[in-house]
Amino acid sequence: MKTILAALLLLTSLSLIAQDNLPQDYFDSPLQIPIILSGSFGELRSNHFHSGLDIKTQQVEGIPIYAPADGYISRIKVAHYGYGKALYINHPNGYSTVYAHLKEYAGDIEDFVKKTQYEKETFEVELFPEATQLTVKKGDLIGYTGNTGSSGGPHLHYEIRDSASRPMNPMLFGVDVPDIKNPIITTLMAYPLEKNAIVNGSKDPIKLRLILQKDGSYTTEKVIANGKIGFGINTVDQMNGASNKNGVYQIKTNYNGEEKVDIRFERFSFSETRYLNRYIDYNSYKVNRDRVQKLFREPNNPLSIFKYENDKGIIEVEDGFSSIFNIDVIDFKGNTTSVSIPIEGKLIEISEEKTIDESLEFVQSDEPTTINKGKFTIFIPKKALYEDTYLSITTSGDTLHFHEDVVPVHKNISVSLNIDNYVGADKSKLFIARLNYRGDPYYNSTRRRGNVLTAYTRTLGDYALVADTTAPKMSAVNFTEGKWISSNKTLEIKIDDDLSGISSYRATINGKFILMEYNYKKDVLTYDFDDAIISETENNLKLIVTDNVGNSSTFEAQFFRKQL
Repeated sequence: MKTILAALLLLTSLSLIAQDNLPQDYFDSPLQIPIILSGSFGELRSNHFHSGLDIKTQQVEGIPIYAPADGYISRIKVAHYGYGKALYINHPNGYSTVYAHLKEYAGDIEDFVKKTQYEKETFEVELFPEATQLTVKKGDLIGYTGNTGSSGGPHLHYEIRDSASRPMNPMLFGVDVPDIKNPIITTLMAYPLEKNAIVNGSKDPIKLRLILQKDGSYTTEKVIANGKIGFGINTVDQMNGASNKNGVYQIKTNYNGEEKVDIRFERFSFSETRYLNRYIDYNSYKVNRDRVQKLFREPNNPLSIFKYENDKGIIEVEDGFSSIFNIDVIDFKGNTTSVSIPIEGKLIEISEEKTIDESLEFVQSDEPTTINKGKFTIFIPKKALYEDTYLSITTSGDTLHFHEDVVPVHKNISVSLNIDNYVGADKSKLFIARLNYRGDPYYNSTRRRGNVLTAYTRTLGDYALVADTTAPKMSAVNFTEGKWISSNKTLEIKIDDDLSGISSYRATINGKFILMEYNYKKDVLTYDFDDAIISETENNLKLIVTDNVGNSSTFEAQFFRKQL
């Protein structure tokens, strides 16, 4: 016991020392508006932990962003999806800061990006300027907030990364967000973790009823258990000025006063972020939309958010003994919500054994597996699954029923199909689509080698061979064929593809390339006349759009514009 306590004290002191050594006043706020968050660091997202702070921008775009410290622009990325327009600054103290979903860059940065886009004749670019090329001083204007990329609304995604490019919680560096609200706990689960373990007469995960106490904490009815078990919770935090359900900062557990785990959302690496699907109860999330965090470490969970663990957070309940398991959920300001779980150890024999359907495919996590079903060949690489799993895999014609999306997949699984005997549409227009719950097909990137199509996926579910023979459609948004548009600031065209989706586009006016920004959320391409590419009065626009299987459409229009 003394050894365990000594190790715990050492770990705690090291953590405190590490936090005290972080610069608290080095970085100014990137925005000159009150900091209200729509997303916190480490928040649980689909397939990843959130790597920064999402700062609300008062429901508008175009709020100025300022360099929080001296440094230089080390990376610029412009993409249709993901971070959209993103900016990276390296600072002399070894840290870097990241700004995502920008509307546009500022000054020399915007000029540098635009020049490169025109040189390469493409909207999407990734640039790595020299250290002396685009330097910034603290307080310099670097861009404007927006809603580009995979953003659900106007905001600034802000990150601080260490010298190894690992995102860290910006609040550790002095970013202050008012918060007097306690974390919210909505679900409590108990998990039998060995063959003979039982919780409340069940060998399966079981939900426990939370009983609210007068002081805001929770307890439960007495849990009758035996063997090795673990607990999990769904918890969120809310901060002042917003109703958003954010992530919490810390979760601690103890068993009869002895600490079991200390989970902190302070730093992680991008290489580990997908292990979130191992950390949460993935089945519960997919079936009930309930992201339960398992407060114990299972095999194939290397997450560094576990700052301390005793027996991997698992407890062993013995017959005839009473005990208490406590959970403390803490936000960054120290607001805490606690749960106390009384446990009575009692050995209960359950004679019922689960029977395994012999039609299921048994896949070992530590071995690569190839499965042939009907026209399909499935290859599951080693460690693609977190644990040995029985999968239901059947086919019906050109459709593959590949279990259900209730089992997390870590590495890409390949699904291949030979189309030698395919009769119908042009084979070049075929792809392997993922089907949603209604059976509607969605494009899945498909590679063709000879007459074998291969798609890669990290999501189980239904897949089918689909043909897309329809070209994209286009229409003018803010101009009319043959009309004068001298007062227009932009040229906008709606583009749409109803099946495989847009792959590429290229536009010219009077034969000269023009840069058009694609907003996939609105299906609109936009050209900004401030680019000053054209000087003629009579102008001929030509736009070619190609979908993901090669169907192509051409849109042509004439317009007149007085040069101002």
